[in-house]
Amino acid sequence: MMRTRPLKVALLGCGVVGSEVARIMTTHADDLEARIGAPVELAGIAVRRPGRVREGVPAELITTDATELVKRDDIDVVVEVIGGIEPARTLINTAFEHGASVVSANKALLAEHGTALHAAAVEHGVDLYYEAAVAGAIPLIRPLRESLAGDKVDRVLGIVNGTTNFILDRMDSSGAGYSEALDEATALGYAEADPTADVEGFDAAAKAAILAGIAFHTRVTISDVHREGITEVTAADIASARGMGCTVKLLAICERTPDGSAVTARVHPAMIPLTHPLASVREAYNAVFVEAAAAGRLMFYGPGAGGAPTASAVLGDLVAVCRNKVAGTTGPGESAYTRLPVSPMGEVVTRYHISLDVADKPGVLAQVALVFAEHGVSIDTVRQQGKDGDASLVVVTHRAPDAALSAVVEALRSLDTVRGVASIMRVEGE
Repeated sequence: MMRTRPLKVALLGCGVVGSEVARIMTTHADDLEARIGAPVELAGIAVRRPGRVREGVPAELITTDATELVKRDDIDVVVEVIGGIEPARTLINTAFEHGASVVSANKALLAEHGTALHAAAVEHGVDLYYEAAVAGAIPLIRPLRESLAGDKVDRVLGIVNGTTNFILDRMDSSGAGYSEALDEATALGYAEADPTADVEGFDAAAKAAILAGIAFHTRVTISDVHREGITEVTAADIASARGMGCTVKLLAICERTPDGSAVTARVHPAMIPLTHPLASVREAYNAVFVEAAAAGRLMFYGPGAGGAPTASAVLGDLVAVCRNKVAGTTGPGESAYTRLPVSPMGEVVTRYHISLDVADKPGVLAQVALVFAEHGVSIDTVRQQGKDGDASLVVVTHRAPDAALSAVVEALRSLDTVRGVASIMRVEGE
């Protein structure tokens, strides 16, 4: 039997994503009703600028009082797409207190306060879903949280920021420098006027925190994630990667330590072999590579941002939450039973690609090799090219603790024969 009273939804935010959510809810109301088992109705839309023209959005639903909207006793689900920490956190908690489940696309909030929000949802017997917070339309949160719930995930490796992937792809395919590629990304709408959150890795770090927490059943916040952006990546780095049969990507890497006693979470640019599935991810697309004990290697690929793709993920969560409301139940909440600590970046075992500007004279290579040996780091390959008293020396290491590799770089900078460390980049995916 169909439920007689419609499920009522409050929408917080009506920008690129919110307006698309409102449009789909309006134009696909019959389909949503059939899938949920009850009619679903958009009951109000909270915005900051009520005078703005929003095509296809019912003007009579617009309000500037978000607090009063989420306090309404008839609201069953709140969809939050305003972003940021406040007022989103307060509004979500208020919704919980008044018996409403929440669907959110707010990666920053979840990465910093996810544990408290999950606890509040459990306390009030409601749902908190957030598929759209990571990788846009790509189904990723639900497979990790539900489909792989009986498996052991060992590693999550992914491209989770479309802006940086577009920039690095342009640098690789056209030979453009970082600034030129960023300008193109901005002109095409892939980069914000202030691209800091993307290019400095903050966006990807928030997503890495969410992914690590779900994958390893432990609590990881954005402060636990080692973060480096792409602003220092040069055309020379891209060329060096190409010479090694690699490409450069900004990667989010979450993995268990070899003995399983801890986890690591990091975001940084890295060289990966062209044979790796992530190397073929072009332009503003996202892809996440999951390694699980029983399932093996899985890859999730698709558009990671944009109004329609993100709205698709939001609507998927909305249908799930509404079905739970109809059934009188709730879905899976936070799973943090392992309580694994997060190891610092210095303990991560990785490889380095180091480019040095050195004096072109006998004995330089021996001095450089000695520094590596003194810090217990083994050299895999060396390339040297000299001209007019100067030389470039490119060293690729074997795997070693990141702290040891960092110590090598600092020691190299102190050598009289080393005129500069031109670039440092990790090598992953082998």
